[in-house]
Amino acid sequence: MTEPGRVPSEIPRAVAEPSGFVEVYRRVLSPQTRRAIAKKVSPRARHQLKQWVARAAEDTRSAGRRAERLARQQPELLSGGDRAAVTADRAPRIALVAADLTPLLARTENLAAVTVALTEAGVDFFRVRGGSERSSVVGVDIADRDRVYAALAGACTRTPGYVTQVGSGGEQPPAPGFEPRVWKRLAAAEVLRLTWYRTDPRHRMVLGQQYGCEVEFWTRRGNTLVAPRPNPVAEQVDPAEPPVVASEALFTRLLPPTTTATARTRSPFAGRRPEDVTFPIDVVYTWVDGTDPDWLRRRAAATGVPYHSEAANPARFLSRDELRYSLRSLHLYAPWVRQVYLVTDDQVPPWLDRSAPGLRVVGHREIFADPEVLPTYNSHAIESQLHHIEGLAEHFLYFNDDVFLGSEVLPSDFFLANGISRYFPSPALVPPGTATAEDIPSSAAGKNNRALIAERFGTVLTQKMKHMPHALRRSVLYEIEEAFPAAHRQTAGSRFRSMTDISIASSLHHYYAFHTGRAVPGNLRYTIAELSDPGTPGRLAHLLARRDRHVFCLNDAFSTEEDLAAQLAVVTPFLDTYLPVPSPWERA
Repeated sequence: MTEPGRVPSEIPRAVAEPSGFVEVYRRVLSPQTRRAIAKKVSPRARHQLKQWVARAAEDTRSAGRRAERLARQQPELLSGGDRAAVTADRAPRIALVAADLTPLLARTENLAAVTVALTEAGVDFFRVRGGSERSSVVGVDIADRDRVYAALAGACTRTPGYVTQVGSGGEQPPAPGFEPRVWKRLAAAEVLRLTWYRTDPRHRMVLGQQYGCEVEFWTRRGNTLVAPRPNPVAEQVDPAEPPVVASEALFTRLLPPTTTATARTRSPFAGRRPEDVTFPIDVVYTWVDGTDPDWLRRRAAATGVPYHSEAANPARFLSRDELRYSLRSLHLYAPWVRQVYLVTDDQVPPWLDRSAPGLRVVGHREIFADPEVLPTYNSHAIESQLHHIEGLAEHFLYFNDDVFLGSEVLPSDFFLANGISRYFPSPALVPPGTATAEDIPSSAAGKNNRALIAERFGTVLTQKMKHMPHALRRSVLYEIEEAFPAAHRQTAGSRFRSMTDISIASSLHHYYAFHTGRAVPGNLRYTIAELSDPGTPGRLAHLLARRDRHVFCLNDAFSTEEDLAAQLAVVTPFLDTYLPVPSPWERA
């Protein structure tokens, strides 16, 4: 009998797995892949993986059946090659197919559909700053309700759109805006949300109501128009004042402050608020292709011996194409990033389009103050030199390629508008004492960081940092280089991870910036999946179903090359399903 609170490690033999999803599992995965999984993945994890594969396949078949049914009943809804039947909000929906789909695109196109319809109908409208960065809000005079309804119904008929009433009493499910009877039920609505569902060509991602455009009906009260609900800027406007044009970045922080897109609004909504981040933010990746024969030869010829088995673990250099998918996540969920810098040892992934705008590949020799310490195979050493990248913004995010954005993030998630950075402490603790040869590299570096912070500021750090994007400032990194020259120089000169390393970008920066008034703790929804854990397939399935994490990490420090085939069978389908849209930095 299983003890209370414990999860059985295997599926009991008496419980037979449903033949349906076993058959799908066998059909989708090759015999070689299944054998590799059987050798390395626990029975329980295999059971979860079979459910995941079968569920994805069934969703595809169900969408096909719904498309056939809708095509028979209302062929005009699926006319053309840019529409598909999908499941969203627990019901079949007509979605527009876009090869370049992003959340920002869905928001922009939904907004355009509404404003174009209102403009063509001669309805005066103005943009309102709402409470969501994903959706848009448009204000209209309630006296124009009939013309607004006619315009929106026409837009939903031309291209299948959906409408729902938004209110404090709870939202109704979206209804087909292309059906006239729907609008009669909404006759007294104060706020409507218009949504045109969108999906990628493989129907892996569906973007719906969160990115809709809301229409507010403002009422007359004397010489003012009054909002039907609170907003963060103004609850009334003067209709006699002429409209103004403002930056679209005021209405969603998903756009960079330099965007040229504009919005028609009223003067109270045309100013920046104190919390709006207006400075540019870049992203820096460090990356290595550990399967490259030339790189392997250079590494073999380098002098120095790693002090701990983890530092030389081949799993640290195995490629599961994480960088491709991490860049996809950045493109989807942080469109406000100005520039991406990829720091490598004269390596470029074959799929990367290094001529694409917004991307620059940086070699180690461009950033190391002392090129004589190269080549290096120490990530702590490479991280110690990131602030030397020419042209890098003062404020930037440092990514490892095993870190992914899982949903939209904002500049303010990482930096306050006054420039202060955020850091994300981990519940994992730095062990007490000084660094020893038995410490894993992160613990040894944490202990060395602790000694520097204690000497400088008199406090004792105890926590590591979560493995997620690190919000960094160049000026702080330069200051650390000057404040701790010996430790900094020794770390930069260690070709392999060493017991004397400090971890600057991932930890020391945050504690130093905090003590000097330039960093505060932050909070983002986050999860980490250790690929060597037999429960990881189930965890990834849940992550895919919910899509509720801002950041997730697929970490692997303990696997062997023999584990790679089984892991690829799980990780690659997961990433390709979660992040199906190529970034602009991939070759066509």
